[in-house]
Amino acid sequence: LRAALSDGSARYRHRDFAAAAARFSTALELCSKDFATEDPLKFPPDYISRLDSWIESKLVICYLKLGQPGLALHHSHRSIIGSPSHFRSHLRQAACFRCLHRYSEAARSAMVAECLYVLAEGARLETSDLIQLYWQAMIQEALSREVSFSVLYTPFEKEDKTDKIKEANKTFAEKHPDYVQHIFTDPHGIHVLPEKAESHPDQQYLLTLGFRNKEIGKIVEASVTRKLPVFPGQKTTFSPSMEEEAETFWQNTGKRIMAAMAFIGSTKIKDERGPCARAIEQFQHASLLSHLQRGEEHAQVMTQAMAELATAPHLQRVSQEDDKLLQSLMADARDILAGKPGERAWTKIQKV
Repeated sequence: LRAALSDGSARYRHRDFAAAAARFSTALELCSKDFATEDPLKFPPDYISRLDSWIESKLVICYLKLGQPGLALHHSHRSIIGSPSHFRSHLRQAACFRCLHRYSEAARSAMVAECLYVLAEGARLETSDLIQLYWQAMIQEALSREVSFSVLYTPFEKEDKTDKIKEANKTFAEKHPDYVQHIFTDPHGIHVLPEKAESHPDQQYLLTLGFRNKEIGKIVEASVTRKLPVFPGQKTTFSPSMEEEAETFWQNTGKRIMAAMAFIGSTKIKDERGPCARAIEQFQHASLLSHLQRGEEHAQVMTQAMAELATAPHLQRVSQEDDKLLQSLMADARDILAGKPGERAWTKIQKV
């Protein structure tokens, strides 16, 4: 293991990224076979996970340099699972999403990175500002490419939220007349924008969305306003009965729903639906991918759900009940990835 790590690091320094990736992959495999410690009792409990996360982070950079952002993204999720509070892990994830043109998700990763940086270190304002610039650029890129919906951010202090939401919806209709088939303002959670702390300290916003397609707008609103996100109109959540029906649903509706929900998450740190809500959205997405027999994409999304679950306690307070659900969903994700059958917390949520 030491030889693999040493050789991988040397090749990495000499920018031989293909060889470095091969050696780091060998090191990762050895770690999984308990070769990382001769005597586990001599090391702290999180030693293995931190070592795994470090190796995964090197693999992220190697695969990005090799022009393989899909592989890099998979390793970035795994790196976050091992070190969820480390802001650089989330910045690397943002870079992977950016290379895959998934700009809303890149924006969210940058937002999380900025939040964790401020919470953990925060001493260097210029670093925080740079992360915010990256976050802002990803939001702008996401909006410039989006054709199915548009958005409006309204500054919010401590006014009556009901009146402010009505005002925001009216203003949106005036500013974006092409997106008025369905308009709603996110009632759960206050949004934040990437603005320098000295210019807008703690400024919060309401987010209003307008859609060209009424049905998609209704589905997105229903999903983000319920405690357990759902996709109405399907026989079971995100799992239509026929593969052909599932493919049609995904191409015509599912992709647009996920795009809107990903954007909503790009400016919202705390989710009033609960710390597991975003992960549940990804479980639903994974269920559909499984139904479509897209095994590689399914594994990627499940790993992303695990990264979300690992990060959640570092972004918002988690109650005892939520922590129990979080741990159950994390175990479910591991079992699903390992192909283990059985009754799960996720199965019960789907039934509900």
